[in-house]
Amino acid sequence: MSNTAWSILNYRRGLLEALARAGARVTIVAPRDAAFAPLTAMGCTCVDLALASQGTRPVEDLRTLASLFRIYRRTRPDVVFHYTIKPNIYGTLAAALARVPSVAVTTGLGYVFLHASRAARIAQGLYRLAFRFPREVWFLNPDDRDAFLSRDLLVHPGRARLLRGEGVDLARFAVRPHAPDGRFRFLLIGRLLWDKGVGEFVDAARQLKARFPEACWQLLGPVGVANPSAISRAEVDAWCAEGLIDYLGEADDVRPHIAAADCIVLPSYREGVPRTLLEAAAMGRIAIATRVPGCVEVVEDGVNGILCEARSAQRLAEAMQRVLCLPAQQRKTMEDAARRKAEREFDEQVVIGAYQRTLDQVSGKTIFLSGKQP
Repeated sequence: MSNTAWSILNYRRGLLEALARAGARVTIVAPRDAAFAPLTAMGCTCVDLALASQGTRPVEDLRTLASLFRIYRRTRPDVVFHYTIKPNIYGTLAAALARVPSVAVTTGLGYVFLHASRAARIAQGLYRLAFRFPREVWFLNPDDRDAFLSRDLLVHPGRARLLRGEGVDLARFAVRPHAPDGRFRFLLIGRLLWDKGVGEFVDAARQLKARFPEACWQLLGPVGVANPSAISRAEVDAWCAEGLIDYLGEADDVRPHIAAADCIVLPSYREGVPRTLLEAAAMGRIAIATRVPGCVEVVEDGVNGILCEARSAQRLAEAMQRVLCLPAQQRKTMEDAARRKAEREFDEQVVIGAYQRTLDQVSGKTIFLSGKQP
C-alpha cells in the first residue's frame, strides 16, 4: 500500500516482477492513477482507495482506516508492506486490527520532520502509536532511523532495519552517451516542492545564466501536487517566461531525460535515499546534492559528484560552476565512479533479497525471489 500506485510501479517494478515469477499473488492498494493498467498487466490486483494525501482530517482518516481494515479482512494477505506517511500510520493500524502482519517502510521523513507545526506534532504522535505494531520498520538511511529513535517513536527499537535505499535496476538504467549538441544541461527531477530546493535551483540559474550561455536548467516532475510545500504552476510559468528554466512536464520513463542531462541536481532539505540520485549514478551522471540525510548516502563529494550546503542558492551556484569548469577527463572519472558506486552499493537485487528474508520470516512461507542476500 502506498499513497500512489505510480510510485509502487516505478520504484518497485523489479520486486513486483520477482514476486510474479515466484508465483506470489500481489494486491496493490492505492488511489487509482495511470499505473493501475500496467500493474494489472503484470498480474497484480489493484484496489482503489480514497486517501487524503496531506493534512490531518480526522473524519477522512478514520474512513481510510475503516476501508483498509475491510480490505485486509477480505484479502487476508500473508504480509502487507506500507510506504509513505499515511499508509504507514493508518495502514499499520488497520493491519493490526485485522490481525495481519505488516512491515512499515519509511521512504523519507519529509514535511513532518522539517517543520515544527501542529500537524507535524500530531503525525509524530501517530507514528509513535502505529509503530508499536509492524513486525519490522525499514529505514532507507541511518539518519532517519536515528531520528525515530531519538524522539522515542519506536516502542520496539529492535524491529528497526536499515535498507540503504530501495535499489536501482542496473540493466534498465544503463550508462548512455552524452548528447552531442554542446549544451550543458542541469536537471532536477522530482515533485516540484520548495522542500526539494527548487527555489534555490532557480536562483542559482539566475546567478549563472549570463556567464554560462551554453548551460541550461531543467525541471522534470509534477507541479501543484498535494503537499504543503508545493510550488504552483503559475510560479513555474513565471520562471520559464523569465528564461531561467525549461519545464519538461512529467514523464513515466525518466531515462531519456537523464541520458540527455550532464548533471543531475537535488538541492533537497532532507531525503530517504533519493531515487533520482540512484538512477543518475547508475546511468553514469555526475550529481550535485545537498549535505543532508539521504543525499550523502549516494553522493561522495569530489568523487562522483559535489555536495553543498542546503537552503543556499549561492553555495548551489558555486557547485554548479565547479561542475561547468571541470576538465573533460575529470568529469569522465567522476561519471565512472558514479556507476561503480551504484553497482557496488545500490543493486536492486540486494533489496529484493531483503524482501525475501522478511517474507520468509514474517509469513512462515518460503518464497524464492532470486535476489542477493543483504
